[in-house]
Amino acid sequence: MKLEAFDLAIIVLYNVIVLAMGIGFFRRTKTSEQFMAAGRDMPGWAVGLSIFGSYVSSISFLANPGKAYGPSNWNAALFAFIMPPAAYIAVRWFVPFYRSTGEVSAYTHLEHRFGAWARTYAVICFLLTQITRLGMILYLLSLAMSPLFGADEASKTQILTTTTIILGVVVVIYPFLGGTEAVIWTGVLQALILIAGAVSCAAVLLFGMPEGPGQIFRIAAEHDKFSFGSFDWSFAASTVWVVVAYGVIEHLKNFGVDQAYVQRYITAKSDAAAKRSIWIGTVLFMPISLTFFFIGTALFAFYTAQPQLLPAGEFKPDDVFPHFIANELPVGITGLVIAAICAAAMDSNLNSCATLLLEDIHLRYIHPKASERESIWFLRTSTVVLGLTSIFTGIMFQQFKSALDAWWLLAGIFGGGVLGLFLLGLISRRAGNLSGLIGVICGVLTIMWMTLSLKLGDLVAWMRASDRIPDALATITEKAGGVLIDSATGKPYLHELLIPVVGTAVILVVGLLVSLVERPATKPV
Repeated sequence: MKLEAFDLAIIVLYNVIVLAMGIGFFRRTKTSEQFMAAGRDMPGWAVGLSIFGSYVSSISFLANPGKAYGPSNWNAALFAFIMPPAAYIAVRWFVPFYRSTGEVSAYTHLEHRFGAWARTYAVICFLLTQITRLGMILYLLSLAMSPLFGADEASKTQILTTTTIILGVVVVIYPFLGGTEAVIWTGVLQALILIAGAVSCAAVLLFGMPEGPGQIFRIAAEHDKFSFGSFDWSFAASTVWVVVAYGVIEHLKNFGVDQAYVQRYITAKSDAAAKRSIWIGTVLFMPISLTFFFIGTALFAFYTAQPQLLPAGEFKPDDVFPHFIANELPVGITGLVIAAICAAAMDSNLNSCATLLLEDIHLRYIHPKASERESIWFLRTSTVVLGLTSIFTGIMFQQFKSALDAWWLLAGIFGGGVLGLFLLGLISRRAGNLSGLIGVICGVLTIMWMTLSLKLGDLVAWMRASDRIPDALATITEKAGGVLIDSATGKPYLHELLIPVVGTAVILVVGLLVSLVERPATKPV
């Protein structure tokens, strides 16, 4: 496969526009406040499109079709349906709270309530999550681009690594230059390209079947690909209830304690604009998310009907969509889709990470009276360092079999239960430093236990004895992918998607219990 000149022109044009926007906003980003909060006068529709673009990263564009193409069904698509209730909670409580504080950092208030440790803990969790996220995005983007360079199995690793590095440098440049304002306006362009790319792919697949569009639905139905999964009350498999529980926690975490979203609320010109932005992002995300799962299912039907179009040998599910883009899309559409995948990678959140390092680390612990010149220098330097770290992480992601599964697992681990700490402060007026600290310690230990119990074999056998977990949870199947292991049977008790759910619950419950014997806190969240 060689990229046609017209496709290449589309891809180059998009990236030139993005870089030009970064350079244009560089002239306006002369202060740290402008770099972090974009003047606090952004229109709600622009912030909303940026929120949508943040949700639809390369993880959605490439990993969701890979998930739907593989042995799975539309179980993971339930994640999108859980978004509206979380959006309502964000509009009702989160947005008014954060905008009333005036703080650009989402975690300053945690210090007021629980102490400096809570603020630092939340910052570390966010940084780890975002470095992992950008690494995943860069890996998936390089995976999509590699077939365009004629990568075979012998040269694939080298091409993936080189592409990850080159694309990573591009992704770092525009937030380095233009800060949050460049991120939001680039997000507007990104959202439009994403929608066009997803719809174009779905249309090509629908009308590219040998027997017409109906063949997709017939083949998919025969293989139960449109199923949302089991409604059994099992916590060991990815049932409907497990995905719903995961979705509730993740959406609340995104809208409620994720710096990237909170920082966008702060940039909106009014409370009404900030609230409107959440609903715009939600309304756009749901159908586009389902479109990505439809693409994966349509790919399954496309190559089931025409298996000769796939190369011989085993193909990872994440590799199928890039192969389709490189070999089946018509000229023009190929360039549009690759530009859309590049757009999906542009939401790096590096500006949010740099903001936290300045506000919550540098100004808090190192140099509280830093000059404006030092602050803007620190923001831009941090953007570069974090970007390079993410590039290295993206290279390491080549070792994972399923990108979406790896991301969900690592996001749950690095999330660290920050939502639980926030909810503890929101729900209880008594909870203070001691309640929060003990709750977080118990929550982090629980998350580590749930994560490592599968990975360390006999080294943690004493931690997972079957008599420590209710027998009722033992009714599971051999192929359920879980994290808590019965040492006698070797079967899992809980699915890995429940890591953030259980971690959040432990922090909240333990914190509430400790607060019963703690002196009431004087500053509720």
